[in-house]
Amino acid sequence: MAPLDDPAGPRALTPASCERVYATAVDAICLSARRGIATTYRATLLNRDFVATAELPLTGIPSRARLSPDGSLATTTTFVFGDSYANPGQFSTRTVVSRTTGSTLGDIEKFALLVDGREIGAADKNMWGVTFADDDRFYATAASGGKTWLVEGSLNRRTVTAIRGDVECPSLSPDGTRIAFKKHGDLPAGQWRLAVLDLTTGEETVLTETRSVDDQAEWLDDRTVLYGLSRQAAGTASSDVWQVPADGTGTPRILVPDAWSPAVIRVPEGTTP
Repeated sequence: MAPLDDPAGPRALTPASCERVYATAVDAICLSARRGIATTYRATLLNRDFVATAELPLTGIPSRARLSPDGSLATTTTFVFGDSYANPGQFSTRTVVSRTTGSTLGDIEKFALLVDGREIGAADKNMWGVTFADDDRFYATAASGGKTWLVEGSLNRRTVTAIRGDVECPSLSPDGTRIAFKKHGDLPAGQWRLAVLDLTTGEETVLTETRSVDDQAEWLDDRTVLYGLSRQAAGTASSDVWQVPADGTGTPRILVPDAWSPAVIRVPEGTTP
């Protein structure tokens, strides 16, 4: 962990070791791998001291993890076939939403997918990259027939409805007005650009990061988007967390060196951090 007023400075190490992590002021979720002759994967809930308190269902290779703003809901996305989002139709995902108290609310790929008023029931339907608005409403990516959409879902109604095409790995801004996402456009397979969608006006802003970003972005605040990028140098497996203005201006710069899977812990007003 690093303080927001000195993100490149000294760090506090937690007991958790994760492939993917997300945290709120209440709890955290950790997707981990134990590698050996047979690799096994776990989804673990952590308390405020980052000590494991419970396990959640997990099948496949860890990809994405999120918690709802109040820490009451958790979601995981795993690859159960394939290991990359580069080619829609050539992978299969499983995205499960659970209460952090233990009950499972369901695999959202089994929810009804509506595109232009028509339900899509194709066998190649996949969904991934959930971001929560509240304890019922969420956004995610849906894919079928080589196309991807930003979908708005309801846990209570068990439906997801497409609202825009070419949107992957959405992340809702703290004020709930915009979605940061990666888009493929006409780029080569496995290449994406970061963009921000205004949910009220429908205006899309492509950000100034020109490198391909394969990550579910996080918001530092309502003005700044965070994302992980692997270093391009040969012989290194290191990565850094970068920041870029959400309005399409400015220059990307490193926020936290030697880091990955950013999560900004926001403390609700009137509570003790």
